[in-house]
Amino acid sequence: MADLKIAVMGASGRLGRALIRAVHEKNGAVISGGTEYEGSPAIGADLGTLAGLDPLGLTVSAKIEGVIAASDAILDFTAPQATIRFARLAAEHGVAHIIGTTGFTGNDDAAIDEAARQTRIVKAGNMSLGVNLLTALTAKVAAALDEDFDIEIVEMHHRHKVDAPSGTALMLAQAAAEGRGAAFLEKAVRTRDGHTGERRRGDIGIQTLRGGSVVGDHTVIFAGNGERISLSHQAEDRSIFAKGAVKAGLWTRDKEPGLYSMIDVLGL
Repeated sequence: MADLKIAVMGASGRLGRALIRAVHEKNGAVISGGTEYEGSPAIGADLGTLAGLDPLGLTVSAKIEGVIAASDAILDFTAPQATIRFARLAAEHGVAHIIGTTGFTGNDDAAIDEAARQTRIVKAGNMSLGVNLLTALTAKVAAALDEDFDIEIVEMHHRHKVDAPSGTALMLAQAAAEGRGAAFLEKAVRTRDGHTGERRRGDIGIQTLRGGSVVGDHTVIFAGNGERISLSHQAEDRSIFAKGAVKAGLWTRDKEPGLYSMIDVLGL
């Protein structure tokens, strides 16, 4: 079977460079291209050199559609507006789209759902094995414990992260809500300030911390009367997200069009 041709969108960022390395190191995958926005100083740079590898003979391009059309899958940890454009182009060309971008609106999600009618899309707030195991465990614990246990999710990321709460925190909150058979939007509480009154039974709190160079910390707390359960994950290296994204790209090879998650990829 031929190697899967994978392109990296937003190739010059920290995660973009990690994605290039992850594809290069993975058996069964090969780099087919990398993109950046028009005018980026990275345009024309060799993808290998950019990622700290030997030169690969492929350069960063602003010709988005051409790169997508020449690939079997694209890895995308960019920004919502860019991701929506990529999703439409991937759908037109039948290219698998692995989405690690976060911060989407309801309209953005609808556009991704529409694109998934024509191609394979794997969308996840976090691509790491550990976080997806945490997500599965969160759903199971939430299902086992009733609303006598309050659920709070605490996340911390580096000072440069631009969206809050993190996509991972939202994914964990969604899993907790589904575990309890509750509607996520009705139960999620993202901020508390001033005189809030007593905590509502069944709420799922999400607290955001930002600072330093933290790659990503997430803790799900189940707080009962006289006891507390905490489930935690700490990301120490961005390579875990990159390796998960490449795994997802390879997984799509024989799949039908549709919207999938890392839970599907990992069989959890």
